[in-house]
Amino acid sequence: METLAHLKISSNFAIPLIEIEIQAVRSQGSGGQNVNKVSTAIHLRFDIKASSLPEHYKEKLLQLKDSRISSEGIIIIKAQRYSSQAKNKADALNRLREIIKSVMVPIKLRTPTQPTKASKIKRLESKAIQGRRKSLRSKIEEE
Repeated sequence: METLAHLKISSNFAIPLIEIEIQAVRSQGSGGQNVNKVSTAIHLRFDIKASSLPEHYKEKLLQLKDSRISSEGIIIIKAQRYSSQAKNKADALNRLREIIKSVMVPIKLRTPTQPTKASKIKRLESKAIQGRRKSLRSKIEEE
């Protein structure tokens, strides 16, 4: 997945691991006898502004409405899903990779289209059928 010195984001882009701060902490919740003596959870911090990302990706990341991105522009991820520190580290790096990949995908602009003639006719026919069906539900007036 990642080399010794880089986190691979895409086939032609990688982030140096020096820019990612990883700290092992104790996990929350139940964990038996190991919970108070083994630091298996991972706190990952990535400073968007100080990173080597291109400027347009930095701007997109800072504009994201994501609770993991602080107001100072730091991505904070806590990984404690697994009981292994190595698995939690890989999980945290994968989650960081997904956040960055989400802004790398170009947004497709919608090209406005008109409904076809057949779809207009079909819609009007279904409206006529529904109207007839509703008119049959009304009370019959006697003369």
